[in-house]
Amino acid sequence: MQIIYWLSLLIVFYAFAGYGLLLYIIIKVRRAVQGRPKLPGMENLPPVTLVIAAYNEADIMEAKIQNTLALQYPANKLHFLFTTDGSNDNSPEIIAKYPQIKMLHSPERRGKMHAMHRAMSQVHTEVVVFTDANTFLNNEAIINIARHYSDKKVGAVSGEKRVLVSDVSDATAGEGFYWKYESALKKWDSELYSVMGAAGELFSVRRELYEAVPADTILDDFMISMLIVQKGYRIVYEPDAYATESSSANVKEELKRKVRIAAGGIQSILRLKKLLNPFAYPVVSFQYISHRVLRWTVTPFLMILAFLLNIVLAIQFQSMVYSVFLVSQILFYGMALLGWIMDQRKIKVKIFFIPYYFCVMNYAVVAGIYRYLFKEQSAVWEKAKRKSA
Repeated sequence: MQIIYWLSLLIVFYAFAGYGLLLYIIIKVRRAVQGRPKLPGMENLPPVTLVIAAYNEADIMEAKIQNTLALQYPANKLHFLFTTDGSNDNSPEIIAKYPQIKMLHSPERRGKMHAMHRAMSQVHTEVVVFTDANTFLNNEAIINIARHYSDKKVGAVSGEKRVLVSDVSDATAGEGFYWKYESALKKWDSELYSVMGAAGELFSVRRELYEAVPADTILDDFMISMLIVQKGYRIVYEPDAYATESSSANVKEELKRKVRIAAGGIQSILRLKKLLNPFAYPVVSFQYISHRVLRWTVTPFLMILAFLLNIVLAIQFQSMVYSVFLVSQILFYGMALLGWIMDQRKIKVKIFFIPYYFCVMNYAVVAGIYRYLFKEQSAVWEKAKRKSA
């Protein structure tokens, strides 16, 4: 029982903090020996197509188009392609006012994945960049992404997702904290070898490496990018290319998004079984299991197991160590509970929202596994409600 308890705690710690600490040490040692990696130059930037899949985004479409057309890139090398499949607002009419943008529209809604595949049939440039309609890019984003393709080992580039957190503290403040930590992990992952999957807010691939994934794929961006890793290429993380979006409107909306990600995570693990083989992919499997697989599978269950075992061990052995750990866990989950209560009552005490968000994330994994196993998770893209800017 003691072995299981300590092993459970160790795995949970490793999945959320230990891997980041280990990665940081490895990177520091590598830099001391080899120096920092050099950034590629900006000569001979390849032709790029920017693909944006939009569904009923008329409220922000004008602003998105202005942001898109303001992007810096060599003349005649940047092309724009918007898809508005299934949209029944006036998104197509807004886009049609701009002749420099190519638009694909179908009244039938078949999901984001189908829209992306349809768009790729119209892309003829060496590099394609995907971004969401509800995010805004910095002016140099495409340049900072495209320069990495001078390295032939790079098959995809992931930009950074930045979450705008309003001055009014609420439970979604945990989302911004989480993404800052994730961004640091991705920088170190990329420097070690490769990022473990790209986020749909902003990522790019070599067109020749793009592989159409099945229509029922839940995390299309993750699968598309990891299939490129499976072919022996790297995904580079570029923090100077970033997509900014508002935080989720509330925890309910964020939970909906996290459950979808968790269901897609299980699906991805089952479809990317080759990457779990350390003999075929020694570095990738280490990064993949440490950063993704543990979080998407066992950690929420081990958290529950560790708490229950801690109660038994504290009673059985009357040990100071087990008592301290039990009290620590009770305090942590108590703070999460207070965060939930305060969120319901609109009381703003930010310190409780991070443990609350952490528990919400892990609950989402359990719910996502359930939804995937019982085939309750649709692959059709449902946008989460966001806070207004």
